[in-house]
This record gives sequence, structure tokens and C-alpha cells, in this order.
Amino acid sequence: MSMLADLVEVVIGVDTHTDTHTAALLDTRTGGVLARATVSADPDGYAELVALADEHSGLRAWALEGSGGYGAGLARHLADAGELVVELDRPQRPARRGAAKSDPIDAERAARDALARTRLAQPRTGAQRAALQMRLTARRAAVEASATAQRQLHAMVITAPEAVRARFRGQSTRLMLTTATRLRPTTSAGIDVFTSLTVLRDLARRVRFLEAEATEHEKAIRAIVRSWRPDLLQLTGVGPIVAATILTARSDPGRCRNDAAFAMLAGAAPIPASSGKTVRYRLNRSGDRQLNRALHTIVLTRLQRDEHTRTYAERRRTQGKTDREIKRCLRRHVARDLYRRLENPPSPLDAA
Repeated sequence: MSMLADLVEVVIGVDTHTDTHTAALLDTRTGGVLARATVSADPDGYAELVALADEHSGLRAWALEGSGGYGAGLARHLADAGELVVELDRPQRPARRGAAKSDPIDAERAARDALARTRLAQPRTGAQRAALQMRLTARRAAVEASATAQRQLHAMVITAPEAVRARFRGQSTRLMLTTATRLRPTTSAGIDVFTSLTVLRDLARRVRFLEAEATEHEKAIRAIVRSWRPDLLQLTGVGPIVAATILTARSDPGRCRNDAAFAMLAGAAPIPASSGKTVRYRLNRSGDRQLNRALHTIVLTRLQRDEHTRTYAERRRTQGKTDREIKRCLRRHVARDLYRRLENPPSPLDAA
């Protein structure tokens, strides 16, 4: 792929924040800064940046930091206007030259970073993708909060007065929740018993509420996935949460140039770790960890339910592969298969 400097004549680097965005316009031929500006992070500010770019002729590209966060509004505005947008990761502090830090410096650095790249990432866009991302985030928060409340319930039952603890002895978590929601604290009991009963009941009710919220989010996620890519739900090991995670990570066609790039995005691409006569690979700890977890879920499900996957695993074990190495190979295979399906969606006739 050609470098960005060979494709455009102006690059606008943007350092994004909650209330303001700072931009730096660079001439790709000379590397000189043509203009700088700080605008408000709203439609008027976005229009102001586009107007500033229009003052300089030639093909242009935008290099955004935080296009999925603070810069999401600007990324959508530029995408609707048909602008070329390049997504950049925010730099780690030690990577900044001379420890210099300011919004204009970061905006200029973003533009120069984009100019040096031969592989350009585009921001994840689309109304369906944005809706899935919000639902996934809200559901994940509800599930985590529910798990925290259940751990608190267990801990407080253990430390509660014996009169309270006896009601929960020998019960599973689900039974403990049922028992706790039915508690009826009375002021006639001691303050410690009354408080324990009240707190345990409130915790149980919180868990029930959070579980109901997570269920509603999952129903909405399933509906979006069915309307967008129902074919994914037909794959073994792919449920609505896994499918939504895959779709939000991949977003639009062309975001990943090939299946190797998609595997790297998922942290499923093997990393060589050979030395001397030893040839081996190690697990990839980078990439989108939610996407990696989705691939891992698919692999575990197929190892349990898919005969072809179990046969493959047995064959690799006879070759001396460990279970960890086998799962790594399977994740890479799943990533390749998913990429091909995502890039070649079934036609309406095929889906029918």
C-alpha cells in the first residue's frame, strides 16, 4: 500500500478532547504546518474545521486520535461529508519526543504519524455498530455489577449474625438470592440482625434488577444482529453477544485488509518465539481483548459440540501439541473463517 503522503496533499491531524478539538494542517510535500486551530467539540466546531481545510486546495486526509471516544462526533461528521479519515491510537507518554505535551503538539504529531504509515486504519462507523457497542457496554457493566453484588452477598452472609446466617446455610447462589429477596426485617430484632436482613435483601434486589437489565440488553443485541448479519448466529459457538462483539470490532468492510490483519486485531495471530533449533510460537497478548475472548468462546464451544473440531484437536495432540497450542491454532482458524464470512456476506437469496 502507498504511504499517505503519496495519496494526498494535505493531512489534518486532530487532538480530540471532551470540549475542544485542536487541529494542525500539514503540507505533505514540505512537511510544513499550514495552519492550526482549536474549535469546540460540536457541529459548529466541526464545520469550522472543514472550512479551514477548504482554504487549502488539494486532496486531503484527516488523522484522528480517539475516533471511537472524544473524536466520535467529528469522525461521524467527516464520514457523512465523504472525507478520508485515518484512525490513530493515542501515544504513550514516553513515546512523546522530549516529553513535550500540548494540544497543538499532539495534533501535529498525529498528522506526521499518519504520513509515516503504510497501513491505514479507518474509524469504526455505522449506526448498527454504534448501537451494538452501546448495548454491549451497558450489558457488560450490568453483568459485572451483578457479579460484584453477589460476591458481597456471600461475604455478608458469612459475617452475619447466626440467626441470619442459618437461613442461608447450604444454599447455592441462586437459592441465596431467592431467600434474601423474601427477607422481612423487623425493628423488634436487634440492630445487627435488622441491618443484616435489610442489606442482604437490598443486595438481592439489586442483583435481580441488574440481571433483568442485562437480559433486556441481550434481547436488543439479538434483534440488531438478526437484522444485520443473521448468518453469524447459524455458526457453532456464535450467540448474540459473540456476534455483536465481532461486528463491533470489525465494523465496516475494508477495515482489515486481510484475514491476517483481522487475526492480529483479535490477538489471535501467532507470535514467533524461536531460538536456535527450537521453533515455537507464543500467545499474542495484544489486540482487542473482547474480540479475542469471543474467539475463545467459539473455540471452547466447538471443542465440546463440534465433531470436526474434536477430531482436529486429537490429531494435533498426537503430534505433540499442548492444549494451549491447539486452542491458539483454532482461534487463528476461526479468525480466518470469520473474516471471509464478514467480507463476503450472503445474498438475500442465499439467506432465504
